[in-house]
Amino acid sequence: MITSVSGILVSATPLVAVIETGGLGYEINIPVTTAERLPQPGQVAKLHTLAVYREDSQTLYGFATVEERNFFRLLVEKVTGVGPKMALSVMSKLSLPTLKSAIAAGDVGLLAKCPGIGRKTAERLVIELRDKLNPADLGAVPASLESSTPVADNRVNDAVLALTALGYKAADADKAVRQAWVALGPKATTEALIKKALG
Repeated sequence: MITSVSGILVSATPLVAVIETGGLGYEINIPVTTAERLPQPGQVAKLHTLAVYREDSQTLYGFATVEERNFFRLLVEKVTGVGPKMALSVMSKLSLPTLKSAIAAGDVGLLAKCPGIGRKTAERLVIELRDKLNPADLGAVPASLESSTPVADNRVNDAVLALTALGYKAADADKAVRQAWVALGPKATTEALIKKALG
Protein backbone atom coordinates (compact mmCIF):
# COMPACT_ATOMS: atom_id res chain seq x y z
CA MET A 1 0.00 0.00 0.00
CA ILE A 2 1.34 3.44 -0.96
CA THR A 3 0.60 5.69 2.02
CA SER A 4 2.49 8.78 0.91
CA VAL A 5 4.44 10.18 -2.03
CA SER A 6 7.16 12.78 -1.57
CA GLY A 7 9.24 14.31 -4.35
CA ILE A 8 9.42 17.09 -6.92
CA LEU A 9 6.06 18.52 -7.94
CA VAL A 10 6.15 18.35 -11.75
CA SER A 11 2.71 19.82 -12.41
CA ALA A 12 -0.57 20.50 -10.67
CA THR A 13 -4.13 21.33 -11.66
CA PRO A 14 -7.03 21.80 -9.23
CA LEU A 15 -7.70 18.02 -9.35
CA VAL A 16 -4.44 16.29 -10.34
CA ALA A 17 -0.82 16.54 -9.16
CA VAL A 18 2.19 14.80 -10.69
CA ILE A 19 5.05 14.11 -8.29
CA GLU A 20 8.34 12.64 -9.48
CA THR A 21 10.44 10.55 -7.12
CA GLY A 22 12.96 7.78 -7.66
CA GLY A 23 12.74 8.14 -11.42
CA LEU A 24 8.97 7.59 -11.44
CA GLY A 25 6.22 10.15 -11.96
CA TYR A 26 3.05 9.54 -9.92
CA GLU A 27 -0.25 10.99 -11.14
CA ILE A 28 -2.30 11.65 -8.03
CA ASN A 29 -5.94 12.75 -7.92
CA ILE A 30 -6.42 15.51 -5.33
CA PRO A 31 -9.27 17.68 -4.04
CA VAL A 32 -9.21 21.42 -4.71
CA THR A 33 -8.62 22.00 -0.98
CA THR A 34 -5.27 20.17 -1.31
CA ALA A 35 -4.34 21.84 -4.62
CA GLU A 36 -4.62 25.23 -2.89
CA ARG A 37 -1.84 24.23 -0.51
CA LEU A 38 0.66 22.77 -2.99
CA PRO A 39 3.98 24.57 -3.62
CA GLN A 40 5.01 25.83 -7.05
CA PRO A 41 6.07 23.19 -9.61
CA GLY A 42 9.76 22.34 -9.23
CA GLN A 43 9.58 22.35 -5.43
CA VAL A 44 9.32 19.38 -3.07
CA ALA A 45 5.80 18.28 -2.18
CA LYS A 46 4.40 15.49 -0.04
CA LEU A 47 0.93 13.98 -0.31
CA HIS A 48 -0.65 11.41 1.99
CA THR A 49 -2.16 8.88 -0.36
CA LEU A 50 -4.73 6.14 -0.68
CA ALA A 51 -4.46 3.66 -3.55
CA VAL A 52 -7.77 2.42 -4.96
CA TYR A 53 -7.64 -0.70 -7.12
CA ARG A 54 -10.44 -1.62 -9.50
CA GLU A 55 -10.69 -4.29 -12.20
CA ASP A 56 -9.82 -1.77 -14.89
CA SER A 57 -7.77 0.86 -13.03
CA GLN A 58 -5.27 1.67 -10.30
CA THR A 59 -5.70 5.19 -8.95
CA LEU A 60 -3.84 7.20 -6.33
CA TYR A 61 -5.70 9.84 -4.31
CA GLY A 62 -3.61 12.36 -2.37
CA PHE A 63 -4.22 14.80 0.48
CA ALA A 64 -2.32 17.49 2.34
CA THR A 65 -2.88 15.84 5.73
CA VAL A 66 -3.32 12.36 7.16
CA GLU A 67 -6.67 13.47 8.62
CA GLU A 68 -8.01 14.36 5.18
CA ARG A 69 -6.83 11.06 3.73
CA ASN A 70 -8.47 9.13 6.58
CA PHE A 71 -11.73 11.03 6.10
CA PHE A 72 -11.66 10.25 2.36
CA ARG A 73 -11.17 6.56 3.20
CA LEU A 74 -14.12 6.77 5.61
CA LEU A 75 -16.33 8.27 2.88
CA VAL A 76 -15.38 5.63 0.32
CA GLU A 77 -15.48 2.59 2.60
CA LYS A 78 -18.34 3.41 4.98
CA VAL A 79 -20.95 5.42 3.07
CA THR A 80 -23.23 3.45 0.76
CA GLY A 81 -23.17 4.75 -2.81
CA VAL A 82 -20.15 7.04 -2.38
CA GLY A 83 -17.16 6.18 -4.55
CA PRO A 84 -13.77 7.88 -4.86
CA LYS A 85 -14.88 10.44 -7.46
CA MET A 86 -17.88 11.55 -5.41
CA ALA A 87 -15.80 11.67 -2.21
CA LEU A 88 -13.17 13.79 -3.98
CA SER A 89 -15.92 16.12 -5.22
CA VAL A 90 -17.28 16.56 -1.69
CA MET A 91 -13.81 17.27 -0.28
CA SER A 92 -13.13 19.74 -3.11
CA LYS A 93 -16.22 21.77 -2.27
CA LEU A 94 -15.86 21.97 1.52
CA SER A 95 -12.85 21.84 3.83
CA LEU A 96 -12.53 19.01 6.33
CA PRO A 97 -13.51 21.11 9.39
CA THR A 98 -16.68 22.31 7.63
CA LEU A 99 -17.54 18.78 6.47
CA LYS A 100 -17.11 17.34 9.96
CA SER A 101 -19.14 20.15 11.52
CA ALA A 102 -21.94 19.70 8.95
CA ILE A 103 -22.08 15.94 9.58
CA ALA A 104 -22.00 16.36 13.36
CA ALA A 105 -24.76 19.00 13.17
CA GLY A 106 -26.82 17.01 10.67
CA ASP A 107 -26.68 19.89 8.18
CA VAL A 108 -28.07 17.96 5.20
CA GLY A 109 -28.75 21.20 3.27
CA LEU A 110 -25.07 22.20 3.23
CA LEU A 111 -23.87 18.70 2.31
CA ALA A 112 -26.44 18.46 -0.50
CA LYS A 113 -24.89 21.53 -2.16
CA CYS A 114 -21.77 19.51 -3.04
CA PRO A 115 -21.67 18.47 -6.73
CA GLY A 116 -23.10 15.00 -7.27
CA ILE A 117 -24.59 14.83 -3.78
CA GLY A 118 -28.36 14.83 -3.60
CA ARG A 119 -30.41 15.12 -0.46
CA LYS A 120 -30.60 11.34 0.04
CA THR A 121 -26.84 10.91 -0.23
CA ALA A 122 -26.33 13.84 2.13
CA GLU A 123 -28.65 12.15 4.64
CA ARG A 124 -26.67 8.92 4.28
CA LEU A 125 -23.45 10.83 4.98
CA VAL A 126 -24.89 12.12 8.23
CA ILE A 127 -26.44 8.79 9.30
CA GLU A 128 -23.46 6.60 8.42
CA LEU A 129 -20.63 8.90 9.54
CA ARG A 130 -21.93 10.84 12.53
CA ASP A 131 -21.06 8.11 15.04
CA LYS A 132 -17.68 7.47 13.38
CA LEU A 133 -16.38 11.01 13.83
CA ASN A 134 -14.23 11.59 16.88
CA PRO A 135 -15.89 14.39 18.91
CA ALA A 136 -12.42 15.59 19.89
CA ASP A 137 -11.78 16.41 16.23
CA LEU A 138 -14.59 18.96 16.16
CA GLY A 139 -13.03 22.02 17.68
CA ALA A 140 -9.62 20.74 18.68
CA VAL A 141 -6.43 21.56 16.82
CA PRO A 142 -4.51 18.35 16.15
CA ALA A 143 -0.86 18.87 17.05
CA SER A 144 0.23 16.89 14.03
CA LEU A 145 -1.06 19.45 11.52
CA GLU A 146 1.17 22.05 9.96
CA SER A 147 0.59 25.60 11.15
CA SER A 148 -0.48 26.71 7.67
CA THR A 149 -3.30 24.19 7.48
CA PRO A 150 -6.86 25.17 8.38
CA VAL A 151 -8.04 22.78 11.04
CA ALA A 152 -11.19 21.96 12.97
CA ASP A 153 -10.82 25.14 14.99
CA ASN A 154 -13.70 27.16 16.45
CA ARG A 155 -12.22 30.35 14.97
CA VAL A 156 -12.40 28.95 11.45
CA ASN A 157 -15.92 27.60 11.93
CA ASP A 158 -17.12 30.86 13.52
CA ALA A 159 -15.65 32.91 10.66
CA VAL A 160 -17.38 30.69 8.07
CA LEU A 161 -20.70 31.02 9.94
CA ALA A 162 -20.30 34.80 10.09
CA LEU A 163 -19.74 35.05 6.34
CA THR A 164 -22.74 32.82 5.59
CA ALA A 165 -24.83 35.07 7.86
CA LEU A 166 -23.69 37.98 5.67
CA GLY A 167 -25.06 36.24 2.60
CA TYR A 168 -22.05 34.28 1.32
CA LYS A 169 -22.65 30.79 -0.04
CA ALA A 170 -21.27 28.21 2.39
CA ALA A 171 -18.64 26.91 -0.04
CA ASP A 172 -17.47 30.45 -0.93
CA ALA A 173 -17.28 31.41 2.75
CA ASP A 174 -15.32 28.26 3.52
CA LYS A 175 -12.80 28.95 0.74
CA ALA A 176 -12.37 32.61 1.69
CA VAL A 177 -11.72 31.72 5.35
CA ARG A 178 -9.21 28.98 4.38
CA GLN A 179 -7.30 31.50 2.27
CA ALA A 180 -7.40 34.03 5.11
CA TRP A 181 -6.06 31.37 7.51
CA VAL A 182 -3.12 30.59 5.20
CA ALA A 183 -2.36 34.31 4.82
CA LEU A 184 -2.65 35.25 8.51
CA GLY A 185 -1.35 32.11 10.21
CA PRO A 186 -2.62 29.96 13.08
CA LYS A 187 -2.73 32.78 15.66
CA ALA A 188 -5.32 34.79 13.73
CA THR A 189 -8.48 35.71 15.64
CA THR A 190 -11.98 35.09 14.32
CA GLU A 191 -12.38 38.83 13.67
CA ALA A 192 -9.10 38.97 11.72
CA LEU A 193 -10.13 35.98 9.61
CA ILE A 194 -13.49 37.60 8.80
CA LYS A 195 -11.87 40.93 7.86
CA LYS A 196 -9.28 39.23 5.67
CA ALA A 197 -11.90 37.05 3.99
CA LEU A 198 -14.08 40.10 3.28
CA GLY A 199 -11.13 42.18 2.09
